[in-house]
Amino acid sequence: MKVSVLSSGSKGNTTYIETDNARILIDIGNTSKYVKEKLEGFGVDPKTLDAILITHTHVDHIKGLKAFEKKYCIPVYISKVMHKSIDFVDNYIYIDKSEFDIKDIHIDVIKTSHDTPDSRGYIISNNNKSIVYITDTGYINEKYFDLLSNRNIYIMESNHDIEMLTNGRYPFNLRQRILSDKGHLSNCDSSKYLSTFIGNKTKYIFLAHLSEENNTEELAYETLINKLKEDKKMVNNIIITKQDKETELIVI
Repeated sequence: MKVSVLSSGSKGNTTYIETDNARILIDIGNTSKYVKEKLEGFGVDPKTLDAILITHTHVDHIKGLKAFEKKYCIPVYISKVMHKSIDFVDNYIYIDKSEFDIKDIHIDVIKTSHDTPDSRGYIISNNNKSIVYITDTGYINEKYFDLLSNRNIYIMESNHDIEMLTNGRYPFNLRQRILSDKGHLSNCDSSKYLSTFIGNKTKYIFLAHLSEENNTEELAYETLINKLKEDKKMVNNIIITKQDKETELIVI
């Protein structure tokens, strides 16, 4: 299995995952042109994609969807609730189960908590390897902890530093929204969850959706490292995702 986060942040979120028989995107929050160029940089023709999974319908996760789907006719996996907000999607498949398959990929659906009518996270599995993708949530329900434990790769939101957010220029209502159960995971929240979930199979952590205004790469990284040290845990590869640059194509 191969994975690259093509972009992550408040201006756009897109992730590419490939197996022997399938190629998918999780979200397409960047322009169709940007995604096309990044895929072609990996030698991937956008027409060969098998699916686009949507986590939720905020613009930074669907910005390029209309143009991309119109041009390439890739099936879009969404819930019925999401479809009400993006009724321009014609080639769609409803997510109506907690797990389903796309060719040789198995997908478990995680219900997340965000200020949108419906939001999801995903566990992507193939050939005993797995990737967790969770962003844009105020918390993670404990009922999913066993399912989320000891996966190979975690792509996890580490949105903000609480002190930077509290003392920053965001208005009070926006700060309260971000800090709420329907907001975003802070560096501290993300680190606690990751330290709980990781195991001996875990090879990579991608810290995603960092706020440009209320976080820094150094703070996100140090918060995670300190928590792992405190809990006597370790992951050799920690990658900070960026807004305007893809990560390397990781193979597991």
